[in-house]
Amino acid sequence: MHIGIFGGVFNPPHNGHLLIAQQVLDFTDIEEVWFLPNYGQHPPKPNVASPEDRLSMTKMLILPKTAVSSIEIDNKLDGNTINLLPFLPKEHSYTFIMGSDWLPSFHTWGSWKELLKQIPFLVFPRVGHPNEPLYENMTLLAHPLLVVSNLSATKIRERVKLDLSIDQLVPTKIREYIQEHNLYR
Repeated sequence: MHIGIFGGVFNPPHNGHLLIAQQVLDFTDIEEVWFLPNYGQHPPKPNVASPEDRLSMTKMLILPKTAVSSIEIDNKLDGNTINLLPFLPKEHSYTFIMGSDWLPSFHTWGSWKELLKQIPFLVFPRVGHPNEPLYENMTLLAHPLLVVSNLSATKIRERVKLDLSIDQLVPTKIREYIQEHNLYR
């Protein structure tokens, strides 16, 4: 099976993640998308909910042909994608899914040249971010029906801080989880 690894902080997971996963399934040969919340952040980010909270919320992203993997959290990996690869089950083929917002800093990822030799990357366009540089073994997802947005976890966290609605931005269960656990205040 060809698996799309959709790694990230998922702080919080949101409808934009669902939109990306669905379109990866629609417009590529990827058969299943695995959401992979990380344990450590590389590079580190401020205001990050605990790995347990982020994993719990990510499990609330529901879409056919998707799954949530806790490989990074279970193994307390440092967020460097190269360190994830040995933990992936060998019976599948993989493509790593990333947003174009990471392209300008991709060269700072740990062992990035070796990483590109070991796994292909599918780059999803992000509004307001360049679709370059594309390195060897990277493909930009393009299709006439592709829908892109500027929805981001950063904007959702800011809206929570300002007590603004996030009802249309995250699944209801995730909104309720954020409220119950008083996250991002």
